Amino acid sequence: MATPLRVLVHGGGIGGLTLATALARGGHTVEVAELRDELEALGVGIIQPSNALHVMREIGVLDECLAAGFEWEVLTIADPAGNTLAEIPQPRMGDAPSNNGIPRPALARILNAAAVAAGAKIRFGTTITELTDDGAGVDVTLSDGSSGRWDLVVGFDGIGSPLRTRLYGDRYAPRYTGFANWRVTVPRQDRVRGVLMSTAGQEAKALLTPITGELMYLGAVFAEAEDFRPDPLRAHEQLAERLAMFSGPVAEALGHVTDPAAVVYSRISQVTVEEPWHVGRVALAGDAAHASTPHIAQGAAMAVEDALVLARSLDSEDRVPAALAAWEARRRPRAMWVQAISRAVLKQETGSATTPEEDELLKVGIPGAAHVLVKPY
Repeated sequence: MATPLRVLVHGGGIGGLTLATALARGGHTVEVAELRDELEALGVGIIQPSNALHVMREIGVLDECLAAGFEWEVLTIADPAGNTLAEIPQPRMGDAPSNNGIPRPALARILNAAAVAAGAKIRFGTTITELTDDGAGVDVTLSDGSSGRWDLVVGFDGIGSPLRTRLYGDRYAPRYTGFANWRVTVPRQDRVRGVLMSTAGQEAKALLTPITGELMYLGAVFAEAEDFRPDPLRAHEQLAERLAMFSGPVAEALGHVTDPAAVVYSRISQVTVEEPWHVGRVALAGDAAHASTPHIAQGAAMAVEDALVLARSLDSEDRVPAALAAWEARRRPRAMWVQAISRAVLKQETGSATTPEEDELLKVGIPGAAHVLVKPY
């Protein structure tokens, strides 16, 4: 777009900060409204697969991500005792590394610094309270009392997106899958030089994922009642009970988990906005539009791809509506494919019934489905 835009990003997570950086580097005026009062990141660590790392290169932070994390290229499948059953090389996109494990707080700091350095303004402790789109622009009032007029508002505000509710009501509320994720950070074992997936049939799966030279996280997925929450005084014991069939490296990792507050529990839900992801000049992206289960480690990757493709669409089209239409036409098939196959893998791993369509998806082979490594732009 020949004329620089004014863009408000609602949500300062991975996708929102990536978009802010890409747009600000392109000369646009960008502000980020983030509800949290300070820079923090929930959870433990995250996997950046090759396609996500390619985006990090495009916004200028790849080297920082690799320096803060742990690069790896092989997925190891092991039995409950930790004996290796298979080693699966992981593919890469172009010359980007195969994978990088990184602590979420470290990634948040890197992306925040990049956005600010590019010229974006971050407003912590703020959210949208009023929004009016008159077709030519969007008038917004924030919870800190400030107001402004924007050419575009983008909601990267997560699976519980208040902006999605504002646009669509409760039509696309998150749908619980019946499974939840348990994760906790522990010291990295020397043998864990890539993801080590230890399986006990369809009863349980545990993953050890390196995120620095010194740290890894233990993750496990189990069926849980929708209203279940771990006991805040014995969450570490509840996790150990669920992983009692494992010995070897998983048991060794559990031996370091003595603080119940260190255990991060999250229900696995899914969001599919079936209507257009934009209404006028207000758009949704990332988990706000298409949250997936984590079973092929592509949730954050889809968010940063959304961000980069949107920035490029805004630069290549003459009008905001045309840019949004082109962006969604490019992104929706890919995001929906990732969502569908992620859910299919969840069903396969837990012994749940799959549909014929899901069976066809699973034939492409996971991990390392080649579809994910096709450039999204």
